[in-house]
Amino acid sequence: MTTAVREAPHHRNLTCVKEYRCRRPECLQRSAAYDNRRSRLVAYGRWQPFTDAEPVRQHVRMLMSYGIGLQRVCRLAEVSNGGMSRLLYGAPSSGGAPTKRVRTTTADKILAVKPSFDHLAPMARVDGTGTRRRLQALIANGWPQKRLGIEMGIQHHRLIWDHVRQDVVAADTARRVRDLYERLWKADPIAHGVRPRFAAEAKARAVANGWVPPGAWDDDYIDSPAAQPDLGERVDRYTAIAEDARWLMDTQGYTRSQAAHRIGITKDHLDRALSQRPDTELAA
Repeated sequence: MTTAVREAPHHRNLTCVKEYRCRRPECLQRSAAYDNRRSRLVAYGRWQPFTDAEPVRQHVRMLMSYGIGLQRVCRLAEVSNGGMSRLLYGAPSSGGAPTKRVRTTTADKILAVKPSFDHLAPMARVDGTGTRRRLQALIANGWPQKRLGIEMGIQHHRLIWDHVRQDVVAADTARRVRDLYERLWKADPIAHGVRPRFAAEAKARAVANGWVPPGAWDDDYIDSPAAQPDLGERVDRYTAIAEDARWLMDTQGYTRSQAAHRIGITKDHLDRALSQRPDTELAA
């Protein structure tokens, strides 16, 4: 008589092997790696299977304060809903008191989840400032609303106009507009098939509404509601950045990364300024 093997509910951790006798090669490999690591740490006197739960609990609450929901944290950390619930709220068997200790491996996975914009759930609501400004800047560069809708895979181009006006948007929309902006901010719409007439109409619409092109926005602050566009009375911001960076690299021997740090911007921002103002370009 053979003993029936129960099917494991999931294969994310060691439970499927230890409790359900799972024989999947990848699960057996994961279990063997865990056993080998445990043996090494025990031999060195460094085996600590559990750690203090309070810092982990505070980290989860911090993530939630950034708009990353509890279920989303569970998925990102690959931790069960039950385990996360016990961490935050305790178990009925413990009288409702949160757990005092948590497995070190679980703590490591939870602490590895950072409060990143990319970790927000698709339908999480976020401030629409950056989304509006990016779409408006692209239109100011001559990208028609309808073409932007096509580039984003939106069938009804009126949705682009809605995004231009909304104070709050879905996180997925904000990410898609951010990626669209990164792809098109320095692209010539006419060179990409937009008819000159439609490009001119887009620019005229931007002028009529007071929308500014990408060069007027600081990349590090375009999402901040408090930021103001720099229209440049004498030279625009990109020109000033490029000139300062080239002086640092030419006379002081700075690398491009060092020059960006000295000016107080990101290297990506400096790369963008130098590509927009290519005069006397220097090698990084």
